[in-house]
Amino acid sequence: MNDSFILPAGTLVIEPMLVRDWEQVRAIYLEGIATGAATFETEAPAWEKWDTGHLAVPRLVARNKAGQDGRVLGWAALSKVSGRCVYAGVADESIYVAAAARGLGVGRTLLARLCEEADRAGLWTLQAGIFPENLASLRVHEACGFRVVGRREKIGKMGTKWRDVMFLERRSRVAGAD
Repeated sequence: MNDSFILPAGTLVIEPMLVRDWEQVRAIYLEGIATGAATFETEAPAWEKWDTGHLAVPRLVARNKAGQDGRVLGWAALSKVSGRCVYAGVADESIYVAAAARGLGVGRTLLARLCEEADRAGLWTLQAGIFPENLASLRVHEACGFRVVGRREKIGKMGTKWRDVMFLERRSRVAGAD
């Protein structure tokens, strides 16, 4: 966390992500990539590619409304896990928080809202893959109702190093409940 950035109480607003947010969203994504603890990706795609790879709803940004600067502090979005109709209510979740805003509750607030919006959209399962050493992300997900399903060993390579991923899921209590 950058100590020079303090989020004043009551200034965090969660809103739908708009195309005009892409530059800030992409910058936050690149910060996550640079940590080596957030994703296997090595570069952020152009808007068009990112847009086609993610569900239209929900896509959210956490915005700092202090001083009306509107700075994006984090984002969350979902992507399909499969084109098969039986998995229509299952989505893979992504969440990223700006380096300067980490540890301030942005991720938890953003993920909680994403879960609410996913329920409203009829999604019954959200899943996430998180590197085991990303303890902050694991804690945030568990606080928002995700559970660890298992550890996927050597699921992918980062450079020449095999990496494990913790596989988490959240089952909606609303969507798909019988």
